[in-house]
Amino acid sequence: MTDDVEWETRLRALPSTEWPDFLTAHSGLPGPRANLALVSAVARTAEPAVIAELEKTDDEFAMMCVAASRGARSDDADVLRRQRGHAEDQRWRVREGAVIGLQLLGDRDIAALLSIVKSWAEETDPLLQRAAVAAICEPRLLRDPRTVGDALGICATTTAHFVTWPSERRRAPDVRVLRQTLGYCWSVVVAADPDIALDAFLGLDPDHPDVGWIVAQNLRKSRLSRILRDRGEGVAR
Repeated sequence: MTDDVEWETRLRALPSTEWPDFLTAHSGLPGPRANLALVSAVARTAEPAVIAELEKTDDEFAMMCVAASRGARSDDADVLRRQRGHAEDQRWRVREGAVIGLQLLGDRDIAALLSIVKSWAEETDPLLQRAAVAAICEPRLLRDPRTVGDALGICATTTAHFVTWPSERRRAPDVRVLRQTLGYCWSVVVAADPDIALDAFLGLDPDHPDVGWIVAQNLRKSRLSRILRDRGEGVAR
């Protein structure tokens, strides 16, 4: 398996005009899983000229890489404005690229990432809310109590927004994308620091039809079930 560093080395040796064909050849698609190591390598190495070249193709994998590249640079206000569009894209791989890029931003500047995701969590667009939750609920980013607390707040905020929508709205595809993300992200935050996040998770309403689903999905995650078992928590759902 080729790692990020080797992909970066190969990419740097190519002129910008050759990147689209190279990415198509090594995307891993069609197939069950895109080449995420290559996506991350592109995000770390792509210059503006390369990003522009990739954007011309409008190919889904190329656009996934564009979204990741812009996400990693979203501490720039002009880039962030364009990144919103990637987070709201109807293609799920492009949205995933946006999240990958934001997480790369968080690796080097967690404060910049938190500023973005806190703002997006308050937006009315469920796809922006989804990007906020998915970007911060990454184990490698939850390294201190303050960040865990911020991530918990984003999970709570987006879940609270979700509950306010009428049942018909909650069946819409974009809202269901948010629900799917909330179905695992709570467990990531609880696992990062149960002392901070567990009580909030246990306080979610299991009788709400969609929140109950979110709770049940998180309880299926081994990282959460192990914590509950170790603490002797009996959670009947």
